[in-house]
Parts: sequence; structure tokens; C-alpha cells
Amino acid sequence: MTDGKGGGTARSRLPREWVAAALRRERAKAGLSLSELAKRAGVAKSTLSQLEAATGNPGIETLWALAVALGVPFSVLVESPAPEVTVIRAGQGPTMHAERASYAGTLLSAGPAGVRRDIYHGAMEPGSARESDPHIPGSVEHLVVSTGRLLAGPRDEQVELSAGDYMSYRGDVPHAYEALEPGTTFVLIMQHT
Repeated sequence: MTDGKGGGTARSRLPREWVAAALRRERAKAGLSLSELAKRAGVAKSTLSQLEAATGNPGIETLWALAVALGVPFSVLVESPAPEVTVIRAGQGPTMHAERASYAGTLLSAGPAGVRRDIYHGAMEPGSARESDPHIPGSVEHLVVSTGRLLAGPRDEQVELSAGDYMSYRGDVPHAYEALEPGTTFVLIMQHT
């Protein structure tokens, strides 16, 4: 599959190009102007313009705000075109970094049309919590800790989890993740109803 830019494959495109195309597509679907989407998401119009031009470097917080303002799952803004068989090696895949925490999330699988779930691999280091604003209404997060220890969940109901522990909670309320040990990793499944 080519990317229409001289023969490269779609998978060779930079994630910011995927984000730019997705933002333009979803904004057009929603019938929103650049100014209106920026206002609804609480981001500067110039920032949104840069993101749509694939010249900006968005953090997770900015993309979540845009996804919520568009009423779409986060994955819609960062997913790449996928072949029938997908293998994502450790350390590869579209990875986004938090602006205010030592947190990196890699989209492993976006829910296909009709299936509203996304799978992420998360990695965190101790030092600061990844505060998350509410996602689209009806979101539920399923979390399995792979290594280390993590404090996670809705702000008023956070639970300490160790390797192998599972937790689910509403994702449409303020929630957070905080690594309690170096090298903490986890799998996060977001379900959107």
C-alpha cells in the first residue's frame, strides 16, 4: 500500500502525519471550523493549525482534548492504516508522550468500525502522575499491570496494583496513573460504548 507521496508505504509515514490526516478528516465530518474545534478543545488555533499541517508535535493531553471535542475515541486520531496481520514489536508503534508526566502510551490496536475498543501499551517512571481528564461518555478502562507497581483509577478511588493485577473503572471521569517503581509497564484497553 503506498502513501500517495512517491511510493513509500503507509506504515513508513510519521505518526504526526497520521494525526494530521485524522484531525482534518474528523473535523470535516463534524462540520467544525478550525477556530471552533480549537475553542471546544481549549487549545490555541495556531496549535491546531500546526497539527493539521503535520508540523506540530502534540502531547497526549492535547490529543485527548481534541478527541473529546470531536466526540471520537483517542485512537481515531493516532491510528495508522493497518494490514490484515499486524505485529508491533516492543518499542515500536505510534507512541505519544505526556506533557506533564513520565508516561508514554503506544496504540497497539484501534477498534475497527462497529467495535469501539482500543488497546494500548503504557510505560511510566516514578515522579509524577499522569492526570487524565474524562474521555467520551460511556468509556471504560481495563488495566493489567505487566511490570512494576502502579497507582491507578478514578481520582477518588485509586488502587495500588502490582504485576499481574487487573482493574476496570469508568474512563469518563477524571482519573490518573502513577508509577510506584521504575520500569512500570501495563496494558490498557479502552472500551467505548
